[in-house]
Amino acid sequence: MYFTGFADEAAPDIAGQIAVTKELGWSNIESRNIDGANIHDLSDEAFDKVAAALDAAGVRVNCFGSAIANWGKSVEKEEDFAKDLEQTDRAIRRMVRLGTKLVRIMSYAVLKDRPPEDQMKKVRFERMREIVDRFLSAGLQPVHENCMNYGGMGWSYTLEILDNVPGLKLVFDTGNPVFTADRTKAEPWPMQDPWEFYRAVADHVAYVHVKDGRMENGKMHYTYPDEGSLEIQRIFDDLAARGYDGGISIEPHLVHVFHDPQGKPDPVRCREAYIEYGRRVERMWAESLRKAGR
Repeated sequence: MYFTGFADEAAPDIAGQIAVTKELGWSNIESRNIDGANIHDLSDEAFDKVAAALDAAGVRVNCFGSAIANWGKSVEKEEDFAKDLEQTDRAIRRMVRLGTKLVRIMSYAVLKDRPPEDQMKKVRFERMREIVDRFLSAGLQPVHENCMNYGGMGWSYTLEILDNVPGLKLVFDTGNPVFTADRTKAEPWPMQDPWEFYRAVADHVAYVHVKDGRMENGKMHYTYPDEGSLEIQRIFDDLAARGYDGGISIEPHLVHVFHDPQGKPDPVRCREAYIEYGRRVERMWAESLRKAGR
């Protein structure tokens, strides 16, 4: 098992991301944005500099936090799929260069003007199979995140994707269910239960994202991992009991949410919050290992 995280929440540049990772005593980064661009969208020159900096520091990228098929792209748009294929091919070349084995993908945005049973499933699955096959053919493992996408509509939708996209595995995000409508239930849809979602998909989880928080007056308020309502310790306990040996990746969202356009966060607070978050997650996982007798 290893710890990692979305270090772009601690610093925008690769030097800062490496520094905060090493301060935690970790050797992995889940790379998403560097200087404002996703790692698969950097120019070749910029990527070469990032790769050289990682090599020099002895830090590796364990997972690409890609934008492929994410909530910002529509399954209705051919141009979005074309962009996904370009990003997929570029990501493959860069993952091979860095020795990265995992890549986070999604299942396209939910079509808000259509009911859950009318979400262009056939097209979604066809496109996802093409993306996944390209990664698998290169010896790389795509993992689907339960976010604001088709698979994030509820645990049954995630399992349906696995049934229709061979070779795909899951990254379970602890924080996404609680602010997402549960379309496995009748309208008006309640918010999802993180424990229920996790238990339904646990056998397929190859990677974990950690966010915590609580819903207050219809808005998500993020907290440190032992202060929210998302049952992270309970999930950790179950993972440890199962013998989980994959990555645990922190995504604090405390000071800086990368897709939130509001203001420029204080860099000192970003760094301090990221480090404190990581240390708390380490302690929580150690407690789960103790309970499991590992």
